[in-house]
Amino acid sequence: MSGDFIERGGLWVLGQGALLCALTVGGPLWRNQWQSLGLTLCGAVFLLVAAGCGLAGVLALGRNLTPFPKPPADARLVQGGIYSFIRHPLYTAVFCGSVGWALAWQSWPALLVALALTPLFDAKARREERWLRQQFPEYAAYERRVRRFVPWIY
Repeated sequence: MSGDFIERGGLWVLGQGALLCALTVGGPLWRNQWQSLGLTLCGAVFLLVAAGCGLAGVLALGRNLTPFPKPPADARLVQGGIYSFIRHPLYTAVFCGSVGWALAWQSWPALLVALALTPLFDAKARREERWLRQQFPEYAAYERRVRRFVPWIY
């Protein structure tokens, strides 16, 4: 593996990718493990939230979008749009989409994999935030104002 890949946080990307592959396969493979219209509808809501957060995050980031948690040297700090409500809308989108996927397939194994994304995204975000504080002195004030994943909560 290239040193640059690892330095930019590539191992985080690989871990996330492995869990997402397991989730993608696990949903259809172990589907219909319960029958609950309420949970299936909840899954649809999670998928809609994921689509909204993901689209808003991608649009706000523009050319700053990268799969790596370490920002490139020429990146700019985005604090507008959805980033004025949550610091990591793309992580929130992937998590919500994962839970929605598992609920839509009614799959316990997929739901467990989706929940495993929680500590991974929390640790990845904390590492990314250390890099952001190093690169952008104004990031510390932004952190105090805006929550990590859920507006006004966390």
